[in-house]
Amino acid sequence: MSATKEPLVGYRRDGAVAILTLTAPPANTYSFAMMQDLDAAILEARFDTAVQVIMLTGAGEKFFCAGADIGMLQEADPTYKYYFCLHANETLSRLEQTPKLVIAALNGHTVGGGLEVALACDLRIARKNGGKIGLPEVKLGVLPGTGGTQRLARMVGKAKAIELMCTGDNFSFEEAQEMGLVNQVISGESFMAAAMEYANKFCTPGAAAMAVGHIKRAVQTGAELPLEAGLALERELQAKLFASGDAKEGIASYNEKRAAAFKGE
Repeated sequence: MSATKEPLVGYRRDGAVAILTLTAPPANTYSFAMMQDLDAAILEARFDTAVQVIMLTGAGEKFFCAGADIGMLQEADPTYKYYFCLHANETLSRLEQTPKLVIAALNGHTVGGGLEVALACDLRIARKNGGKIGLPEVKLGVLPGTGGTQRLARMVGKAKAIELMCTGDNFSFEEAQEMGLVNQVISGESFMAAAMEYANKFCTPGAAAMAVGHIKRAVQTGAELPLEAGLALERELQAKLFASGDAKEGIASYNEKRAAAFKGE
């Protein structure tokens, strides 16, 4: 990320959790520049050996992300818009494929491209009564072009995805949880404190972070492969885990009837 400007994606590490914060007030809309910063932040977290989980959230309390900057899209020519979508898709694919668990902490409204960003994460938690969620692009005469048509259909099924995108309706986080779009809706005074508590459940020493990352890779990559190829990938990753210190610790602690102390190696 450039040192000559304020980054549009904040980056900090709290223990084993890297926190990436979309920061473009008032609605944290994304632009080409934000996607560049997000790409750089993903890579930083990917190669930081101290990071076991990545958490993506929005600045402030009202918006996680309201999608692409509509003013920018109005002014841009069709060729720019096409390459903007291409670059955004590449960035979100990097987020989806990075071999560390990625959690979207939905602190506020998550609509349009904001939901597309969240769909590229592995898990989604949301603040109770924190806002609306949906893909209303059809009301602008376009479709969700940053992976929304593909990821939503894979998550909720074709018919439901078509209905949600063709009506363009927004709905509550609680409704999203019922559909399986959101894993948990969290109440309480401090959403981010609760989100960090949730994220740390997947970190050492209480959790086998290496196994968590391999589970993610087996699912994300294997789901796009024929069954036999997916099973081969699963066996390959399992062999690596059997050779790890964490597997030895996990099996030993089970047999010794004590809590495991994983090291992520």
